[in-house]
Amino acid sequence: MNYYIDVHPADIAEELSKLKKKDRDLAFLKLNSEQKASVFSLLDFDIQSEIVRSLAQEDYAEVLNNLEPDDRTELFENFPDELIKYSINLLNDTEKQIALDLIGYKEDSIARLMTPLYIQTKENKTVAEVLQHIKKYGKKAETLNYIYVINDNNVLIDDLKIGELLMAEPETKISELIDRSFKAIVTTTPMEEAFDIFEKYDRSALPIITENGVLVGIVTFDDILDRIKDRDTEDIQKFGGLEELNMSYTKTPLLELVKKRAGWLVVLFLGEMLTASAMSHYDGEIEKAVVLALFVPLIISSGGNSGSQAASLIIRAMALGDLRLMDWWYVMKKEIASGLMLGGILGVIGFIRILIWQKAGIYDYGEFWLYVALSVSCSLLLIVLWGTISGSIIPFVLRKFKMDPATASAPFVATLVDVSGLIIYFTIAAFFLSGKLL
Repeated sequence: MNYYIDVHPADIAEELSKLKKKDRDLAFLKLNSEQKASVFSLLDFDIQSEIVRSLAQEDYAEVLNNLEPDDRTELFENFPDELIKYSINLLNDTEKQIALDLIGYKEDSIARLMTPLYIQTKENKTVAEVLQHIKKYGKKAETLNYIYVINDNNVLIDDLKIGELLMAEPETKISELIDRSFKAIVTTTPMEEAFDIFEKYDRSALPIITENGVLVGIVTFDDILDRIKDRDTEDIQKFGGLEELNMSYTKTPLLELVKKRAGWLVVLFLGEMLTASAMSHYDGEIEKAVVLALFVPLIISSGGNSGSQAASLIIRAMALGDLRLMDWWYVMKKEIASGLMLGGILGVIGFIRILIWQKAGIYDYGEFWLYVALSVSCSLLLIVLWGTISGSIIPFVLRKFKMDPATASAPFVATLVDVSGLIIYFTIAAFFLSGKLL
């Protein structure tokens, strides 16, 4: 008995996700054919995999054949080759051809998200004929917001909002409604560029065409939204200093979680060992002026923080399309000015802190306390400036070499600035304190 007859697929998927595996598999089997396809596409990949393994061949074939083509393509992307082959062979001839066509496009191309389920017509048709066609075939379409007008060679010549059809007289020809002005995306367009196009034109759906203008599918905003969510999640994880998780945090096994985090952690640890090496290089200065060691955590953390801030701003601006590779000098000028002002603010605060502690008797920095204060404040100025420059330029360098700017993780930038910051600090201290404490 199906207890989910009047329940929305999203709510069913949420309920099934809470069930234990055995109960979930049984509840899924009790759904009708249409519900199975709708609910399956909304489940997390790990739950989808469990259900696939539990289904009999005929039940799995039923789900696959009823899935939306774009959802099915996304499912196949995560499958090993053998399972893809097995799955495709369960499709009927029509669905098999659609699946093979979609899989044939590059993984990062917008065509991988398209669906061939849409309403198209020709300009010699009347509004009444098109509306009759919609009544007959509209249930299978991904969206009815737009009707796509093609010529005899399937070349797209315009798209019409459904509202324009509803407001027109039944005998009106489609040719009278179109202006041959439309926006479409070429199949080979990278997804990142397609995201920007959707945002720019604020569309719920856009047609996908070949280089020759032939209409081959459409992409809806809900599919774009899913991929933007995946992209942002990946970038955030990379920026935190770990590899992308293949599934949600709660579903990721402990050993897998450790594996994803260990690589970057080891690299960063080895980087921080350079900090210890830098410290040992200046052990003579520290021995002569122990007071310098008091400010090491303050100095290096300020530089790391400024670098992480800059990297966060630049990487996000790149993701939103605000910054391109050619904008690097504009960013440098802006970040140099920002670094000088931010470093100046922290330098003044650092100087005042030492002044107050010395005059109030909270801590005695010795007879050369003024030079210690100058060393700290000048070091803060230069290290914050260096951190800001480093954090902003690294994403551009990575982009130049065709790498993901998000790889410029906050821990990576902080580690880089830690090591170089110590060199800057002790060099400045040597300048002010030489012949005094040193």
